[in-house]
Amino acid sequence: MVLRKFLDPFRLLKSDERERLERAGTRKPLIVVGLQNPGAKYRGTRHNVGAMCVDELARRSSVRLENKTRDTELAETDIGEAPAIIAKPITFVNDSGKSVRQIMRKFNVEPDRLLLVVDDMDLKIGRLRLRAGGSSGGHNGLKSVRQVTGTDDFPRLRIGVGRPPAGGDPIQHVLGRFRPDERDQIESAVSRAADAVEAIQREGLDKAMETFNRPV
Repeated sequence: MVLRKFLDPFRLLKSDERERLERAGTRKPLIVVGLQNPGAKYRGTRHNVGAMCVDELARRSSVRLENKTRDTELAETDIGEAPAIIAKPITFVNDSGKSVRQIMRKFNVEPDRLLLVVDDMDLKIGRLRLRAGGSSGGHNGLKSVRQVTGTDDFPRLRIGVGRPPAGGDPIQHVLGRFRPDERDQIESAVSRAADAVEAIQREGLDKAMETFNRPV
């Protein structure tokens, strides 16, 4: 008992817990970027569900996003007991790469430490799809980020916003707000998207994909 007080408490942890803490301490923070169009005109629109997820993460972490770097509002916090940066571009979605480039420079991170949270018309409203990389799928925000990073190998979390009715304009659809009968679904989806980010931090991307890519 006398010797115990001289032992490093870190060495008393189970090996898997010790490894998790070591990874959290040595890895760069996860940069979670929720894409949006800025301003009150676009608040609550389908194109802004990525930003809604970041707002939920900020609420859970009790932090306030501030304009700390060009073209971006962000906050430094912990998510899932690991360091993270949560951010919203204050550019339009099509120019999201400008914001991402500034964040990457500020925090000296590579694209694999990005997580882009975006809307997706090809997913049923409320569905989530988490991927380690892949094509833009026609999403102009992802195209813009690909242009500045030079790669598609960055994780992305898509939140389904559904397609417009037959003959409807896709642009007006994503710039429009959710119908009253859709609001509960999208609020649930935004909450689960925030859960997915927390799971990435705690369990890793592969495990989070297994959990959150399933239909609910």
